[in-house]
Amino acid sequence: MMLLTTLCIQLLLLLQSSYAFTAPTVTSRLSTTKSSSSIYSSSNDEEFTGFGNVGFLVLAGGTGSRMKANMPKQFLTLSGSPVLHYSLHLFLEKLPEYCAQNGLSPPSTVVLVMDPKYQPEYQPIVDKYNGKLAFANPGVERQGSVENGLNKLVELSKENNGSPCEFVAVHDSARPLVTIPEIESVVKDAQSVGAAVLGVPCKATIKESDDGVLVQRTIPRARLWEVHTPQVVKVEALLRGFDKVEKEN
Repeated sequence: MMLLTTLCIQLLLLLQSSYAFTAPTVTSRLSTTKSSSSIYSSSNDEEFTGFGNVGFLVLAGGTGSRMKANMPKQFLTLSGSPVLHYSLHLFLEKLPEYCAQNGLSPPSTVVLVMDPKYQPEYQPIVDKYNGKLAFANPGVERQGSVENGLNKLVELSKENNGSPCEFVAVHDSARPLVTIPEIESVVKDAQSVGAAVLGVPCKATIKESDDGVLVQRTIPRARLWEVHTPQVVKVEALLRGFDKVEKEN
């Protein structure tokens, strides 16, 4: 089984066009800096109180075109249930139950980004959770889906009588195997440094090519990481990022 670790990203770099990861040390945590790469070592001694200031975005608006299946992959069946249902059960049932057992605040809101043609089928689930789950429509690309979901989170946060959603955790619904300890770890680190994402060291051999025919070089794997989800970031930083994208076209 793959061991997911947390990559910690400085907030300033979320508004840059690129950033670099360093190889892990004993802490297995990575950071990126603007001038040089350095190892992140958490010095945040504040007690973790839970997920009350975190809104979760479940992305289920993809078409599954790369998989070549007869339906989007989030609706394919895994052990008798659609893949998407594992994420919904995790964030709406298992994580709140874990929080109740451990004296932690549960997630504030879950937004399900889904194509409108599938929403009627999932409306009974939204109704069941009465304010804890809401729809947002997908964008043309993943970036647009995240922006639409984020705007919905901000809207719901304003309606919650002064209970701000400070962080957003973006999760791909086609990733059903993430665990509660991994979610807790990535949220803790994001609350400490501003942004964090789950990832694993890259095991594949990566080649660089300009034309898809001739190989330019083999990229060393020591500094390459496969990024998983959730990806957790301050809401305010992500809003600034989308504003920057819009202004710069």
